[in-house]
Amino acid sequence: MSDQNNTNKKKLNIQLDEEMAQGKYCNLAILNHSASEFVLDFVNVMPGSPKSKVQSRIIMTPQHAKRLVKALNDNLARFEKAHGKIESKDQPSIPLNFGPTGQA
Repeated sequence: MSDQNNTNKKKLNIQLDEEMAQGKYCNLAILNHSASEFVLDFVNVMPGSPKSKVQSRIIMTPQHAKRLVKALNDNLARFEKAHGKIESKDQPSIPLNFGPTGQA
């Protein structure tokens, strides 16, 4: 096979519509898992608001979850190298009144 054929096979066509491109803000992630999947709920919690809505739910296999963790760690390391260390500040606990207990 030629190099051009190899290059063409490696391309992935990913579409992003306008609404999805706007993104959703998230300041809380709730993680749960079973033997076969990880469930990530992304939430926007606003101070003083009695309810918060899940903005997005992502369900993935444990293998994909592990790849996501590696990709996040790699990107955080590159970000901190370029912009300095990200300081972790203690956040007050947010009472959750929906769904099972998770970790953020």
